[in-house]
Amino acid sequence: MQHLRLLRLAAFAGASLALAACAQPPAPVTVVAAADALADAAPASPAGHMVVHKSANCGCCGIWVDHVRGAGFSVEVRDTDDLMTVKQRLGVPLDKAACHTAEVGPYIVEGHIPATDIQRLLRERPLARGLLLPGMPAGSPGMEMPGMAVPAYTVELLGRDGRTAPFSRHGAAGET
Repeated sequence: MQHLRLLRLAAFAGASLALAACAQPPAPVTVVAAADALADAAPASPAGHMVVHKSANCGCCGIWVDHVRGAGFSVEVRDTDDLMTVKQRLGVPLDKAACHTAEVGPYIVEGHIPATDIQRLLRERPLARGLLLPGMPAGSPGMEMPGMAVPAYTVELLGRDGRTAPFSRHGAAGET
């Protein structure tokens, strides 16, 4: 029991550090109060509608939102001071947490996942809970560094049983 409590505390501390690390001035992001308001304001998006849960102070999350909007997603941003509750409600494994969590269709999208991977997920419709990119890998959308080669990172598919498997690889190991 004590081991489980320590594991949860460590996961919470790691997620808190990830959130603190991206506390940059926020990028300009339009916040929509409800999906109905978005539906009234714009035609349906060809890529789909996405709800992004993030901290209001996270600049890299705002850059990622711009990335998925640029790929055709309509995005509703929900700023919150309690991302851990959102992650727990959606079933994000604490050891795979990142600085923002999105919902698109029946899936969760955790972290700085490239829009092309999300589009592939929606096209292929695997029996899964969603995609994960733990932490904040350098070179991923929203975490780009000018003039720096993209280090290798792997986006994972989260199965319904909680197991993960590689979904795509990006960066130095071969951009997909």
